[in-house]
Amino acid sequence: MNENTELYPKMFTWLFIGLLITFASGYALSMNEDMMLQVLSIGILPIAIVEIVIALVLGIRIQKMNPITTKILYVVYSIITGITFSSIFVVFEMESLISIFITTAIIFALLAFYGYTTKRDLTKLGTIIFIGLIGIIIGSLLNMFLFKSAAMDTGLAIIGVLIFVGYIAYDVNKIKDMVPFVGEEKAAVYGAFQLYLDFINLFIRLLQLFGKRND
Repeated sequence: MNENTELYPKMFTWLFIGLLITFASGYALSMNEDMMLQVLSIGILPIAIVEIVIALVLGIRIQKMNPITTKILYVVYSIITGITFSSIFVVFEMESLISIFITTAIIFALLAFYGYTTKRDLTKLGTIIFIGLIGIIIGSLLNMFLFKSAAMDTGLAIIGVLIFVGYIAYDVNKIKDMVPFVGEEKAAVYGAFQLYLDFINLFIRLLQLFGKRND
């Protein structure tokens, strides 16, 4: 992958920036619980809709989009996610959050290294994990409105860990294929966005499984 030596440093730099914005903004908002409650009173649904719109715009319009617009949307998405993350700093012990973040980072690094170095075609893996992702989305919705089962939540979290572990390797491996179509700069930001989603989702699932709540 020597032909993409500039792509990956840029991509991982943007990934770090996105994660820093999310966790820093979330922690800062959690320091003022009254403000946090006012912001979150908007509701998860409107926030989720905005995030979905940004993700769709990035995915569909990436080829025609100005590189600066791509970066702005990525930063806005990171801030919005930080707003929703503010509650975890109140609900969970800080020591638990730090240990799970480190665990997530280690798993991420190992799978990213594999995705970067492997010469295997991971196309089939992409199909399998996409089907799995659709499955856990449907399962989560059913459990939220119908079953309301703690055991099912745990099972979906375990499956989610496996799916996003797969996505890390897949996204690192495949992002290089975007360069001829969108250019290195936009590919780096879009690749960072995909990996950002992988990292955040893996972190959330591990937090569900192992997070220690405040008394």
